[in-house]
Amino acid sequence: MAVRTFDSIVIGTGPAGEGTAMKLAKANQRVAVIEAYDKVGGGCTHWGTIPSKALRHSIQMLADYRRNPLFQHTRDQVEVEFPDLLRAADSVIDHQVRTRYRYYQRNRVELLFGHARFVDPHRVQVQRPDGVAELIEAEHLVIATGSRPYHPPDVDFSHPRIHDSDSILKLAHTPRSLTIYGAGVIGCEYASIMACLDVKVNLVDTRDRLLSFLDNEITDALSYHLREQGVVIRHNESYERVEPSDDGVVLHCNSGKKLKTDALLWANGRSGNTEDLGLEAIGLEPNKRGQIEVDKSYRTELEHIFAVGDVAGPPALASASYDQGRFVGAVIADGNCDWSLIDEFPTGIYTVPEISSIGRTEHELTAEKIPYEVAQAHFKSIARAQITGHTVGMLKLLFHSETKAILGIHCFGEQASEIVHIGQAIMSQPGSANSIEYFAETTFNYPTMAEAYRVAALNGLNRLF
Repeated sequence: MAVRTFDSIVIGTGPAGEGTAMKLAKANQRVAVIEAYDKVGGGCTHWGTIPSKALRHSIQMLADYRRNPLFQHTRDQVEVEFPDLLRAADSVIDHQVRTRYRYYQRNRVELLFGHARFVDPHRVQVQRPDGVAELIEAEHLVIATGSRPYHPPDVDFSHPRIHDSDSILKLAHTPRSLTIYGAGVIGCEYASIMACLDVKVNLVDTRDRLLSFLDNEITDALSYHLREQGVVIRHNESYERVEPSDDGVVLHCNSGKKLKTDALLWANGRSGNTEDLGLEAIGLEPNKRGQIEVDKSYRTELEHIFAVGDVAGPPALASASYDQGRFVGAVIADGNCDWSLIDEFPTGIYTVPEISSIGRTEHELTAEKIPYEVAQAHFKSIARAQITGHTVGMLKLLFHSETKAILGIHCFGEQASEIVHIGQAIMSQPGSANSIEYFAETTFNYPTMAEAYRVAALNGLNRLF
């Protein structure tokens, strides 16, 4: 079998693989990218971030319509099913695929569609859909194969009433009731989405509070609003077994509870896509969740092979994965990278309302004995929020009591994932440039949601003595 040679090979076209390939292409490397699916974009584009966030946007528009007094005479006549909302995401996905395909063409990156498998540390066999196999080799290789929902072996995911976060996007009807096992980011997002469709939702949390990595005040607000939407939250529960039948699914909990609903969404963990990659042929062994161990430069135990994105473990965010890919591309092309990945990056959670945060929480600052003060702005007092009708939520800034440096930004409400970036830009400034006084002394457009920073800053500074 003839072997084609490249400078670098990237396996996967999700954010991490794309970031790597584009960086290497800009460095004039000859790059081959292998994609197992028949379209570029990875799980982020086809089963994860893009479709679920497009779905959430459609849900928000429906909620806004029902709440708007202009449509009071017709709002009860509109019936929308889950598949109708999913179809709204199709055009976004198609556009994303076309855009990303053009990136590869414009940068002369060779795309190979098929299953990749290592033959030895420098060669990969690509099994194409038509059955033809091709062998390629390169000096450097990057594994960016992403992740998939974790499937415990005792749960029958082939049953039509049992879903994961991928298969739920193929749901052909709106269930009357749904149990979601796992109250992480994905579980909370889908609980919020389904509740807006008047689905009766049980959200089963294996811990004692939702999203414990967030600020307590934010998670308390999320819990309150989920319950307001009709979601029943069950903390400190774990499953004993899942019992599907023709008329529903029963989740048997170790506490003795039995939860029967039309369908079950399993949203408890993800696994790296490392099966059948031939890693045993090159001496790499993934951990029990299918993730590959890497160092701070994303090198594996083999110095010329890197792993980036979800397959390398946390944080498993599309934004961070793309940056990891660019970082590795620079390391490969230049031998080193003159910039480093940021330690603190924003978290965006697309519940209804949204959540976004960056930096430390009150709990963390208290544990570290750092003197801090709280600055708050409630959206109900912001003119732009009153105009749009999105008055639920708040902006919360944590800042050092003495230096006034911003230590944490926590936002709950519509457009939270956009609002947080304003504070992020100031928080990342060196020295005295990172100060809450910036927001008190800056003129914002009026009316805007950005004005919440000025309101919060004045609120916080007034607390100092």
